[in-house]
Amino acid sequence: MIKFDQILKSKAFMILLNFVAAGILVMIIVFAVSKWLHKYTQHGVEIVVPNITGLYTEEAEVILASKGLKLEILDSLYDKNATLSSIVEQTPLADSKVKYGRTIYAIKNSNHRRQIQMPELRNISQRQAEAKLRALGMQVGQVKYEPSAFKNIVMDLRMDSTSILAGAYVPEGSVIDLYVGRGPGAQKVKVPNVIGKTLTEARSILIGQELSVGRVEYDERPTAETWGKQVVYSQTPEEGAVLTGGGYVNLKLSIDPEKSVVSSSTETEGDEFF
Repeated sequence: MIKFDQILKSKAFMILLNFVAAGILVMIIVFAVSKWLHKYTQHGVEIVVPNITGLYTEEAEVILASKGLKLEILDSLYDKNATLSSIVEQTPLADSKVKYGRTIYAIKNSNHRRQIQMPELRNISQRQAEAKLRALGMQVGQVKYEPSAFKNIVMDLRMDSTSILAGAYVPEGSVIDLYVGRGPGAQKVKVPNVIGKTLTEARSILIGQELSVGRVEYDERPTAETWGKQVVYSQTPEEGAVLTGGGYVNLKLSIDPEKSVVSSSTETEGDEFF
């Protein structure tokens, strides 16, 4: 019969004892690690999200870090009512509850307004043009009516009295004035001479005669340097033609002033011939 002291001294018992000791040690380590993780990761703890709108990025990062949260700027936009470079939106919202270590996403106010490329908004209805301007982030300014064969159709759009061509870049939030046709008039009017005039000058003269600018063609597409400097060298119909009020006069413009001089001289010679 095996004695108890022999069992204690046996090799099998020693191996079993080592396994038990190793198991106890592993349990102690797991317990200690879980305690440490709980302490330093705040597992299960909910954090109330602070309000960071109106703050600069650096300020928001400090406040969020003190709560165990992180900040990520997703995008920027321009808000004229907000401080430049300040945070204007956050997700999740202030006072929401999130887990420790959560990232708070934010949008900040840009230092400058975005430049928006303008689509062609002429020859569409006033309602359509206004809807498209607002969708682009623009403000609709004054609506002014011009003589035109078509009623409530956009004839021109301007910013600070300057016409805006399709493709031009305009700061987001700009105020855009619309010039809308008021329909044809009953009276007959003579076409004035606008050769040598800029587009703005020609339009003003034609409107004064109850006429409208029709198709506008440029020898070269205007640039920032040549904008507003091109002059009319050809008009159709020519000076003296009779149109119904609201009728259109098509214009061709060039940066070369000599063209308008040649065109004007040609017309004068033609008048003398007849």
